[in-house]
Amino acid sequence: MKQIAPALQAHLDEGTTTLAWCWRITRSDGVTFGFTDHDRTLAFDGTEFEPESGLTASEVRSGSDLSVDAQDAEGVLTSDKITETGILDGRWDNAEVELWRVNWQDTGQRVLIRRGAIGQIRRGRLAFVAEIRSLAHVLGQTVGRTFQATCDAALGDTRCGIDLDTPAYKGAGTVIDHFRDRAFATSGLDGFAAGWFAFGTIEWITGANAGRSVEVLGHDVTEGLAILTLIEAPVRAIAGGDTFTIRAGCDKRIGTCGAKFSNTANFRGFPDIPGQDTILRYATRDGGHDGGVL
Repeated sequence: MKQIAPALQAHLDEGTTTLAWCWRITRSDGVTFGFTDHDRTLAFDGTEFEPESGLTASEVRSGSDLSVDAQDAEGVLTSDKITETGILDGRWDNAEVELWRVNWQDTGQRVLIRRGAIGQIRRGRLAFVAEIRSLAHVLGQTVGRTFQATCDAALGDTRCGIDLDTPAYKGAGTVIDHFRDRAFATSGLDGFAAGWFAFGTIEWITGANAGRSVEVLGHDVTEGLAILTLIEAPVRAIAGGDTFTIRAGCDKRIGTCGAKFSNTANFRGFPDIPGQDTILRYATRDGGHDGGVL
């Protein structure tokens, strides 16, 4: 149960109130913003809350179970802090949100209504709707190790131990021809075999996507040119002359771990674990006893 300060409770008991909603949003890069539906700037706890920023709160969708409560913050792109470019770049994804009910005549009279994080953002040409999820969404995250045949370590992390900055696993290229929104030809990767960078990552150095990273789906070689296909189309179009740094990828299988990285000792999967089809198996005199798929 929320504890309401006596001064705020007395104000609520008056019947006629001067209340406003305030949102404090902390992005993943550590930058904090304040917004309010009041018509003038409010300030408390070191944050200034920008007035008439276009945010309007919906009703809170909640239940008595452990499902994720949600609320929508809807508005137009009127604040110079909330831009279409920032939304496209994912700067607001999973940002921490505090929702306050404040007496705008005396901001010392306030109560924290809920905490959460920004989930899905639906964007239009002039407006956006941001879903604010309650802290219950954290309960849906996987905690601890995952027991599976493939490796659950991230390539290059401390559990994996591979240094992706060594020349054998890192390259630099330049886009020379753009085929589709996700596929392009590149120069500078002549020394790498086809498939070497599949499931790896690209970090754009120059061009409209500079500073962003994206995963690689496929790496082919045609007539000496590397053809890269991305998992998702970049936020902005790829253009000839764009430069990038690319790092090798891994399909998380023990065979790849040994042959490509010589790192079987750090493999974090369980290659001999029985598959899901084990419950359908039946006893036989020979074969099918190695834990592999029948």
